[in-house]
Amino acid sequence: MRTFLALVLAALLGGGAALAVETAVLNEGGTTTVIREGADSTASPAALSDDQAAGTVARVYRDASPGVVQVTSNAVSEDPFFGEQRAQSLGSGFVIDKDGHIVTNYHVIQGADEVFVNFSGEDRIKARVIGADPSTDIAVLKIDAHRRALTPLQLGNSDSIDVGDGVIAIGNPFGLDRTATAGIVSALQRQIQAPSGFTIDKVIQTDAAINKGNSGGPLLNAAGRVIGVNTQIETGGTSEGNVGIGFAVPVNTVREVASEIMETGRVDHPYLGVEMQTIDEKVAKSFNLPAEKGVLITSVRPGSPAEEAGVRGGTTSVIVEGNSYVIGGDVVTKADGRPVESADELREIVTSKEPGDTLRLEVKREDDTETVNVELGRQPTSVTG
Repeated sequence: MRTFLALVLAALLGGGAALAVETAVLNEGGTTTVIREGADSTASPAALSDDQAAGTVARVYRDASPGVVQVTSNAVSEDPFFGEQRAQSLGSGFVIDKDGHIVTNYHVIQGADEVFVNFSGEDRIKARVIGADPSTDIAVLKIDAHRRALTPLQLGNSDSIDVGDGVIAIGNPFGLDRTATAGIVSALQRQIQAPSGFTIDKVIQTDAAINKGNSGGPLLNAAGRVIGVNTQIETGGTSEGNVGIGFAVPVNTVREVASEIMETGRVDHPYLGVEMQTIDEKVAKSFNLPAEKGVLITSVRPGSPAEEAGVRGGTTSVIVEGNSYVIGGDVVTKADGRPVESADELREIVTSKEPGDTLRLEVKREDDTETVNVELGRQPTSVTG
């Protein structure tokens, strides 16, 4: 029997089933998609683990596809010249429990007046939006499941995947229901911009193809467990189509967000309200910064918890080896007593807390070391909100 890797290679060479993986959000021709432009960055495949090799694309598709749905959202707006205007967006989603809860992307249902889902070959079912989180691009829907047997997909662990692991995406590109595509994990720990303008961390990059209508669909490992939700694509500035660089929100983030939405109908993220950059010894010495390494606060958002606590942002723009920095602000060296050497480390500490919690920052300010206590707020719905 051919292993998962053999099947993927055959697909890429044009033999066997057509395979390619999705990870995007579309917005054109009646669909909804976010396209981010930037530099191409992929990693080489690594060897598959025994667990991954145990699954095949056919098996994963057979087991998981009944739990994948097409999501259609309708929106009505008023135009002063043309009157009532109707718009329809198409995406994907997947069932997560027997109660009829479905996960999709926030941007798929953003602004919708009504949302419908349908399974392959079945009539549309009206869905209720339980809640949505623009900061992670995740939404939870609910349908009346009394008349049909639902197939919930199993959620995996996105912290346990490696670059080179085989992945499968199932979705509805261009309305073609339950289309399977496959590829590998190209990179981990990517960052993408959410619809709110804030950053989504720990994003999975894949070389699987993503097209209009794939957004909100599952990215699965070879064991058939969801490891991410396909969300965006990278075009490299060359086109609006897939170039083999897609992004998925990690399932560990999805699990937390969906759970909070189902419990409260909303998600409250802790909010510090700063822009920051990692500095190293070279940058510190070049501009005589007060610390050799840490997190440079480049700006503080007006009215934010950081501003109210007295955190200071930068004042002067400089360039070191082609990289721009804004110096003159505080350099954070510790948070809650823990040394921090990168912006990612500080961000992780902040996100581990709740709105209303106090964050104790140790900062280097000119020649002094000071402690600043910040009462974290609730993240606004957008960066400009």
